[in-house]
Amino acid sequence: MERTLVIIKPDGVQRGLVGPILTRLERRGLRLAAMKLIQISPELAARHYAVHQGKPFYQGLIEFITSGPVVVAVIEGRNAIDIVRKTMGATNPADAAPGTIRADFGLEIGRNLVHGSDGPDTAAYEIPLFFDEGDILDYRRAIDDWINE
Repeated sequence: MERTLVIIKPDGVQRGLVGPILTRLERRGLRLAAMKLIQISPELAARHYAVHQGKPFYQGLIEFITSGPVVVAVIEGRNAIDIVRKTMGATNPADAAPGTIRADFGLEIGRNLVHGSDGPDTAAYEIPLFFDEGDILDYRRAIDDWINE
C-alpha cells in the first residue's frame, strides 16, 4: 500500500471542512493510517516547505500554514498519491475540475484548503516530519475486499 501525507490547512479547519475533505478521500477507498490536529511551528513549516525556499511566495506559505491549527494525516491505499492529488484538484481552485475538493470549496490559490504529497519521494520526506513510525497504524477494514481486487 502506498502512503501519502495530507494536510488540511488552516482555512479548511477554520471553515469546518475537515469532515467533508476526509470523507471524500475515504469514499474513494483510501484509508486513514494516522491523523492529528496540530499547530505547525515556523521551524517545522520551513522544513516542510524547504523546496520552495527563495521563491517569491515562500514567506506567504510559512505565514499561512502557521496561522492556525491544521489536520495532518497519513492516507494509504493503492495509488494513494495520485488518487489524493486528483481528488484535491489543481493547486489553483479556479483551474480545478468540478467535483474536486479545491473546485467545490475554494476560490483562491493562497487559500486552497489542502496539501498532498506530490510523489513517493516527497511523501517519504514529509510523513516523518509529522509522524513517528509508531503513530502510523496498519490495519484492514471489513470493506477493503470490496474496494480492491
